[in-house]
Amino acid sequence: MNASRPLLEVKGLQKWFPLSRGFLQSSRFVRAVNNVDLIMRKGETVGIVGESGCGKSTLGRCILRLIEPTDGEIWFNGTNVSSLSKQAMHKYRRNMQMIFQNPYDTLNPKHRIRKILSEPLIAHRVPKEEHETLMVNILERVGLRKEHLERFPHEFSGGQRQRICIARALILGPELVIADEAVSALDVSIQSQILNLLQDLQEQMGLTYLFISHDLSVVQHISDRVAVMYLGEIVEMGDKQSFFQKPLHPYSQALLSAVPKNDPDENRERIILQGDLPSPTNPPSGCKFHQRCHVAMEKCKTEAPLLKEVEGRQVACHLYA
Repeated sequence: MNASRPLLEVKGLQKWFPLSRGFLQSSRFVRAVNNVDLIMRKGETVGIVGESGCGKSTLGRCILRLIEPTDGEIWFNGTNVSSLSKQAMHKYRRNMQMIFQNPYDTLNPKHRIRKILSEPLIAHRVPKEEHETLMVNILERVGLRKEHLERFPHEFSGGQRQRICIARALILGPELVIADEAVSALDVSIQSQILNLLQDLQEQMGLTYLFISHDLSVVQHISDRVAVMYLGEIVEMGDKQSFFQKPLHPYSQALLSAVPKNDPDENRERIILQGDLPSPTNPPSGCKFHQRCHVAMEKCKTEAPLLKEVEGRQVACHLYA
């Protein structure tokens, strides 16, 4: 791969879900993802944060084309995969995998682990004589053993099940892994083990992670860069250290103010957001955050801010005009 070329480049990605279609009636849409741009380099981890319903998971699924985008382009390793047919897209799927949120729901309770791990190998026509070696190798990498192949999912703990989900995602040797709330269903003590495992696997296998989470402490632990989403759009994006030291967007500031303090003597003002997340079927005019923003100006009500370079980051806010 060309070292100067991004592994993943998303341009103007949109996903609008139609709500209703009637005779002589214009369609209404849920604007789940709206005009998102994202660049990822090989080997880095980008954390996507935001409230529930902001479009994080939809963005991840659109990148993998598990759901089809409404508009925009997805470039992977120099190829525009958003324009490929389903048949042509199949060969790229082994390089773009996903770890889902709940290991209890994503493993078929009727299948042994052997069958669960062999399914992606069969789908991508990996020679059968290689299956055993690949399955044992990936189980050992995630901290399990060969004899676990003969067990059913209910015989494992929650943390072990998530290790199996990770093994299934990595067995084909992907380059990009999208982790959608991959530790949110686990106990806190298990979360740290899984996060450390993901970092070890990233170093060993040269993985690139898009890590989706609502937990800022988890994102701070694992990410190199952070992107904040609000109502389907990225409102701030930059390196982890700068973001956590000094968030620029008012929404980012409110999110970070809610994180529990490590130092009881730390002086941090809690920013309380007013109201609920607006409906994505009828988003506010201008800046979508202005109805809840504690520093909103008159301009914010009518003019939508664009992502612009501010202090080495990208921020969509009129405060930095």
